[in-house]
Order: sequence, then C-alpha cells, then structure tokens
Amino acid sequence: MQALVKRIASEQNHLDVLVNDVWGADFLAEWNVPVWKHSLVRGLRMLRLAIDTHIITSHFALPILIKNKGGLVVEMTDGTAEYNNANYRLSLFYDLAKTAVIRMAWTQAQELLPYHCTAVALTPGWIRSEMMLDNYDVTEANWRDATVKQPHFVITESPHYVGRAVAALAADPKVAHWNGQSLSSGQLAKIYGFTDLDGSKPDAWRYLREVQDLGKPADATGYR
Repeated sequence: MQALVKRIASEQNHLDVLVNDVWGADFLAEWNVPVWKHSLVRGLRMLRLAIDTHIITSHFALPILIKNKGGLVVEMTDGTAEYNNANYRLSLFYDLAKTAVIRMAWTQAQELLPYHCTAVALTPGWIRSEMMLDNYDVTEANWRDATVKQPHFVITESPHYVGRAVAALAADPKVAHWNGQSLSSGQLAKIYGFTDLDGSKPDAWRYLREVQDLGKPADATGYR
C-alpha cells in the first residue's frame, strides 16, 4: 500500500477519490455459529482482512488526498448503519467487520473535516458479484434464473449500480453534506437518478426489511 501511494504521488501528485473496498474474507465466515463455537483463528483473520486493511490503506493514502480540498473517501461495506444496528448479520465476526467499517467512515469524516474533504460509508444491496453468480450457477446475462433456487434473488443488483453511486458522489460539488453518513446504492439512486444496467433502481435494504425479513413471498414490485 505504501508503494502504491508513492507511485500515485510520483505519477499524479494528487488523489481525488479513494474507494476502500478491501475484503476477500467471505470464505472465513461460519454462518449461524455462535462466537464460542466459531473458529477463533478464522474469525480474527476475518477482522484483520476487513478492518486492518482499511486502516492501513487510509494511513498511507490520506496524506496525499488531503493535499487538495474536495477529496472523497468511500468506505465500502455490507449493510447500512440502520440495518446493521437492528439485525444480526449471522456471525459475530462478520457483523463486527461490516459495522466497524461504517464507524471508520464516520471517524475519518471528523479527521478530514479541517481539510475540506469528505468520508462516507457506502453499501451495495444484494450484489451480483462474480462469486454470487457462481454460487447460483448463473451469469449476469441470465441472473434471473437464480430466482428458481432463491426467489429473493429478484432484488439483486449488478456491481455497476454501486459503481455509479460512487461516480455520482464524486461528481457532486456538494458531496460534503454527506460527510460521515452511511449510504446505500438504492438510496443514492433515488437522489442522483442513476440506474442499474437494466434501467431499474433496486432498493435492496428496504426490500430486505419489508419483504424478506418478514417472511413474505418474493416480490420486487415497488422495490426496483
């Protein structure tokens, strides 16, 4: 990370947007396993991959980002502050990992304020990552076929959707009014007007609260 930042400083001499999306720890989670039964080695490794990596990145990258006013830090996570605070994320370690990143964005927002830079936490909804597509044996072209196995897959979104959320934030001259907040792709789509690849605006976190978590039949009507 230190070497990368040195390269950025040498080639560009500035950093306008930092999207901190380091993770890669899904394989370590033991879902619906209480902390006293969960592998401590795997759980602590998950926290290191989720939290330490983000801190290390910011430690080295923020000194160059604060050189100019208007810099933006986007801490990528899973879940909004509202959703994570009200729901168990099926593993103490996963729950802590994703919630900690939201708090990390808030604390960086305070530290960046004197430099007129902004930090936010941003979450996609149920994202159709390569791993998720592989899990359901589908591709982006035929992802709807996965609803046969998992009907609630109907609310999923492509990675482009949250990417467009980042682009909208970066292009907003008044982005500072979001400083320290927990945001989602679906929430920002309503405000900035961008869509997913299919022209829809999935609002996954509202769908999860109002449909899936209540045990209702899968129906994305009014949610995308």
